[in-house]
Amino acid sequence: MKMIFKNPRIFQRMHDGPLGSCIESYAAEMREQGYCADAMESQIRLVADFSRWMMKTQISPQKLTAECCKTYLRCRARRLRPKRDDRAALNRLLSLLLRQRIIVEPSLPAATPVNEVQTEFGRYLCRERGLVSTTVNCYGSFAGEFLADRFGTGLVDLSLLRPTDVTGFVRCRATSIKSKRVQLMTTALRSFLSWARYCGDVSIDLAACVPSVANWSLSTVPRALPRGQCERVLTSCNRKTAVGRRDYAILLLLARLGLRASEIVRLTLRDLDWHEGLITVRGKGGRHCKLPLPRDVGEAIADYLRNARPPVTYRNVFLRGRAPITSFHGSQAIASVVRQGLARAGIDSPRKGAHQFRHTLASEMLRQGASLSEIGELLRHRSPQTTTIYAKVDLVSLRALALPWPESAR
Repeated sequence: MKMIFKNPRIFQRMHDGPLGSCIESYAAEMREQGYCADAMESQIRLVADFSRWMMKTQISPQKLTAECCKTYLRCRARRLRPKRDDRAALNRLLSLLLRQRIIVEPSLPAATPVNEVQTEFGRYLCRERGLVSTTVNCYGSFAGEFLADRFGTGLVDLSLLRPTDVTGFVRCRATSIKSKRVQLMTTALRSFLSWARYCGDVSIDLAACVPSVANWSLSTVPRALPRGQCERVLTSCNRKTAVGRRDYAILLLLARLGLRASEIVRLTLRDLDWHEGLITVRGKGGRHCKLPLPRDVGEAIADYLRNARPPVTYRNVFLRGRAPITSFHGSQAIASVVRQGLARAGIDSPRKGAHQFRHTLASEMLRQGASLSEIGELLRHRSPQTTTIYAKVDLVSLRALALPWPESAR
């Protein structure tokens, strides 16, 4: 802090109030998370002012709550213009005080009967089915909506469920959400009702009562980038900057290995075997798979790790480019990298997500003569049926199946 507040009087003033002993720890945490000096000075001044406000209002650190922070920010807004990071600065302070056990974690509201069933269902999905947290939360939310629709806030008795409850909920809910979401909802309900029967709470097969949603298998064509556009996205990265090096390595993993966005988010330093030239991919359902690490991909990752990755304790390979320096919070971060890359390259693609690179890789392998089984092995498809959709873009093979045009119609 002395490098930021060089004036001894100002430095001493930053330690006034009941939170004065925590200021140094707060500043050290900001420095570890990669904040610049200007941001550190601004937020430390805010915390110091908050500490003096607590002294005037006679609030001890042990009685500090999130509501106190909201009250302070309202009072501060009357004399100073609020900044976007004010609330985040105080939330970081509360988190620090909680870890130091100066304040206690607020007690959660009592769980409702619906919440208790959701929790049990979520544990089953994690332990028995091996589903990832995003899928567990999605299935649980639909199960919660269904139970709340049937039982409200009262006691949940699954033995009272009837087929009309299931069909009525799906028919009503399907009118307000998109078709893809309806398919996800029916899948979640079947899983929940199968679990309820497995537990013995339901004696009949209610999962069979969930209405089917029209879904024509293999009815779509993989949305791949046209030839040459993938390389344009790669060359658009400014590899002289830290973010450019990171984005280039991420885009290479998408383009050369067809990794899913979630797999890149979960990639850790121990998943890179530099001696054997392998990369461990943590895929769906907790499955692990080792893939050869192409030379250009390995060089891009090594360049990022040596010259651009912040020196923090996180073990994830790819980190946020702005403070606070943490690991990515979800797949949307990878989708944002793709979206920005397409914009830099001047490509107006109908799809902006990361999965189109996976389709592009498969289409390019087909053009180079790879078989569907080889593509499925690289993309780590569990079923060969999943890979057959790429037969639609294998124009060379499809041309041999096309019937000749009738002579009379010429």
